[in-house]
This record gives sequence, C-alpha cells and structure tokens, in this order.
Amino acid sequence: MPLFSKSLGIDLGTVNVLIYENGQIVLQEPSLVAVSAEEDLKGNISVLEIGQPAREMMGRVFEEEIQVVRPLQNGVIADYEVAQFMLAYFMGKVAGRMRLFKPTVMISVPYGVTSVEKRAVREAAIEAGSREAFLIWEPLAAAIGAGLPVSTPAGDMVVNIGGGITEAAVISMSNIVRAESGRVGGLKMDDAIISYVRRKYNLVIGQPTAEAVKIQIGAAVNQPEDLSMEIQGRDNVSGLPRTITLTTGEVVEALAEPLNTVAGVVKSVLSNTPPELASDIIDRGITLTGGGALLRGIDDFLTRETEVPVYRAENPMIAVAVGAGRALEDRAILRRLTQQAY
Repeated sequence: MPLFSKSLGIDLGTVNVLIYENGQIVLQEPSLVAVSAEEDLKGNISVLEIGQPAREMMGRVFEEEIQVVRPLQNGVIADYEVAQFMLAYFMGKVAGRMRLFKPTVMISVPYGVTSVEKRAVREAAIEAGSREAFLIWEPLAAAIGAGLPVSTPAGDMVVNIGGGITEAAVISMSNIVRAESGRVGGLKMDDAIISYVRRKYNLVIGQPTAEAVKIQIGAAVNQPEDLSMEIQGRDNVSGLPRTITLTTGEVVEALAEPLNTVAGVVKSVLSNTPPELASDIIDRGITLTGGGALLRGIDDFLTRETEVPVYRAENPMIAVAVGAGRALEDRAILRRLTQQAY
C-alpha cells in the first residue's frame, strides 16, 4: 500500500455503518439517508441528511416531501445511488474530503450473497472514493474482530446478529466450513414489538420507539428484575396520543418469534457441522457478535436452545468492523480472505 494511504475496515450494515482505522472505531452512524421525494430537473436525487441527522427525522417529516430511506436491506445494497452517496459521505468524514491519498478499504458482505451483489458493494466503494476495495465474509470478519483463533485447525463458531440479518458460521483454518443466514435481526425485533403493542394495547408506535424499548428494557428471557418503561403512541381507535407502560416480561413475549428464528439458524448450522468440529464447538462454545448480541439474556436463551455454551464477545457491536480492519492490516490474512470473498 502506498505510503500515507489510509486503510479502513468497514461494516456496511443495514442499520449502522462502522469504520475502523488504526486500532479504533472512527465512525459509527445510522445507515439512513433523508432524500427529497422529488428528483431535480436532471432526474437526480436530492440528499438532505445522512446518518444521525437523518435518523432524527424518522417519523417526524412529511413523507410526500422527505423520505428517510435505508439504502441497504438484509446486509446488501438495495438502492445503489443512495448507498454510494452515503458511503462517500462517511469515508469523507474519516479520510477528509480533500484527501491526497485515496483509502484502501475492506468491506464486510453477508455470507452467500451473489456475485452481482458483491460487485455492487465493491463498485460503490470505488465510486465513493476508495483506491482499492476488498471484500470479506461478515461472519469471518466478526470472528477475527472477536479475537477468535480463526487460522487454527480447530473449529470456532460465531453468530452475528445484525440489524437486518443473522448469520451463524463454523470457521476453521480461516475458512467458513458451514454457514446459514436468516433475514431476522434488530429491525425484525423492532417490528415484533410494534406488532405486540398494537395487538395488546391498540396503540401505534414508530420504529425509533420500539428500538428504545428493546434497548432499555428488552430481554430474550425473563430477568430477575422486571423493568418497565412508559411509551407514547397514537391510539388506533380514537387517533389521539396515549401513554402506556411496558414491562420486560412483555418484551420477552413480543420477541419470542424472531428469537426462535435466530435459534433456528444456529441449530441448522450445528446440525450440519462435521463431528470433530462439533466437538470443538462444545468445548469452546459459541461467540455472539453484532448489535443483537447486546439484548439481555440472549446468550442464556441460545445456550438453552442449542445446549451449547454461548458467550457474548467483549465488544459485539464493533466486531465486524474491527475484523475487517485487522484483515486488511495482515497481508497473509488479506491474501487468503480476499481469495475466498470473490
């Protein structure tokens, strides 16, 4: 790599974008873009806000004039133009808009995405201003970022619960031996809370409120202390604002369906893992990464469901970005992993 060139590890997620550089996370922003509902005279989109400012506009703007969009769905690019604009903006914040040396980036992609989807990610990164763009499978990046010894012959298992997708993978010798993914993650959990509140209380709440409930009082299993939280929404009958109180026990009930789907993904991988590697996983346990790993009791829930010890990584939210960055810094890993990712 050229002298002075920046090397960035990027977790391009459905809900958040994280960028790793020189041993630390230098950017963590929501994967949201606020755009004008009407194109300009040349047919181009008009971007109004990106990241956190766009998140603050969710549910608070007139949708016929301003739309807050997620350019990534289930971990892959759904709107190429908006995704490229967002990535260029975030890279500009990190590398400087008047950069002399374009950065080299390693971007995570979900395991099993098509060659067309991988090409879209790489081309978006190049268009956004990177000098070179490499790809790494997301579970592999998560395992590296969590500090697992991925290059050894022994088997390690990682479960990455992101905003749009959950991936479970068994890794040995820097290879993914078995992997499964499910379109369930933080957003599906938010949707489950929204549906539960509407069904039980006839109250309509937005995604930001549901996310706040999940973070503040949410859990995968019943907790020793049953927390509670007041939330506001719109009464589905009268149309007027109303306040209710939700408890942790209710959120556990609301999240049962998406969490069972997560458990199904994990069990599917375990049931197809070669016996010797399965033995390693029983001894070493399963490592949880991703924002979904922060849900209270999810390690206990998956331990109960799989009968295999499940542990939360030290910093699960940043594991993928850290792993992508570390892979880019290690030439041996870079050479091997990029061969697998293309």
